[in-house]
Amino acid sequence: MREIGNLLLEYNIKPSNPRLHIYSYLDKYRNHPTVEDIYLEVIESIPTLSKTTVYNTLDLFEEKELVKSLNVDNIEKHYELIIEDHSHFYCEKCDNIFDIPYKDINFLPSGYENFKIKEKNIILKGICPKCR
Repeated sequence: MREIGNLLLEYNIKPSNPRLHIYSYLDKYRNHPTVEDIYLEVIESIPTLSKTTVYNTLDLFEEKELVKSLNVDNIEKHYELIIEDHSHFYCEKCDNIFDIPYKDINFLPSGYENFKIKEKNIILKGICPKCR
């Protein structure tokens, strides 16, 4: 947890116990969890944890660009640590989200060269091989 604490300090985030546990969960599982997923896991270590704390912590992490949220199922946000650019595949049958890496793809067709891309976000939806 000490390394995570140092990382949070680098981003000017006070490393409180809930923040350390929430970041640790995201780092350990990398399964695109929802607030509910994180809450149910972390409350075992911190019985006084509230969902509001989880929401506020994730908002702070996102503001500081430590995590990224995505909404693949149009129901609730899923969270992940910011890693290299990648897209996602959402299985409509099992609800799993898979990371799909990509290299320097040019997303702009001709005529849009003067646009500055701040974020690339591709979400593919369908059925994964396991569910087929």
